Amino acid sequence: MKTKSSPDQPVAAASGVFKIGGDLPVHRLGFGAMRITGPGVWGEPKDPAEARRVLQKAVELGVNLIDTADSYGPEVSERLIAEALHPYPKGLVIGTKGGLTRSGPEKWAPVGRPEYLQQCVEMSLRRLKLDRIDLYQLHRIDPKVPVAETLGALKALQQAGKIRHIGLSEVTVEQIEQAKQTVEIVSVQNLYNLGNRQSAAVLDYCTRHGLGFIPWFPLAAGKMVQPGGALDQIAQRHQATVSQLALAWLLHHSPVMLPIPGTSSVAHLEENLGAAALQLSDGEWAEVTRVSASHSIIRAGQ
Repeated sequence: MKTKSSPDQPVAAASGVFKIGGDLPVHRLGFGAMRITGPGVWGEPKDPAEARRVLQKAVELGVNLIDTADSYGPEVSERLIAEALHPYPKGLVIGTKGGLTRSGPEKWAPVGRPEYLQQCVEMSLRRLKLDRIDLYQLHRIDPKVPVAETLGALKALQQAGKIRHIGLSEVTVEQIEQAKQTVEIVSVQNLYNLGNRQSAAVLDYCTRHGLGFIPWFPLAAGKMVQPGGALDQIAQRHQATVSQLALAWLLHHSPVMLPIPGTSSVAHLEENLGAAALQLSDGEWAEVTRVSASHSIIRAGQ
């Protein structure tokens, strides 16, 4: 698939538009900035210059939703975004997250104390060189802190003009409902892809209520994506890759779906964004869903 763009129609625009919170229009295929850090999401990337080129190319190709977190690095991802893109082009939405601490590669621990979240927001504003964060997401709910206290701190920062919209990550439907008693929620970021649909109930909820659903790890792995498999054969009919097919399936699956595939390579970025223009017949989409279901982790209730 070709991923060339024109000034009138950048590649990412083919994925359609979703308005986060009803007032932040973004192209639905975005970019996740976790992979522009070191191994284990820890430290500097192997090639910082390439990481900055990836960010710049993403925006050039029409991406206007970039997802990051203070824990990516930690701090590295946010800093690189500012280095590569500030002053930011009009309409670019940067969503970041707070509430996870890091003690080493692949080590994550939730901290939801109000004073800690306030510090997280202030430091993200500084690193990203922003006066206000368009989308601030609670990275994880801390079981040791009442969620009303955690979200109450974010609500106060929202009222102070430092946060525009608030989202959640890795939550159940019940947790979303509970959070909405404290603050308006506009988005949810859960694990979801062709091979793992355990958050199906959350996606259904988001679709019904118009909340943006941001699937992290949007590209499935395992047997279903192997060369020569059924999905590969479908992809080849359209001169596409299985990764492009998986991302296109997400976009087709729900109008509130906002996939954020990440990479540290410009070539891989261009391949991912090619998914925005991939179109299949209804019968083919049904075939993709049916074939992948036999290899998927699916739970209807949540």
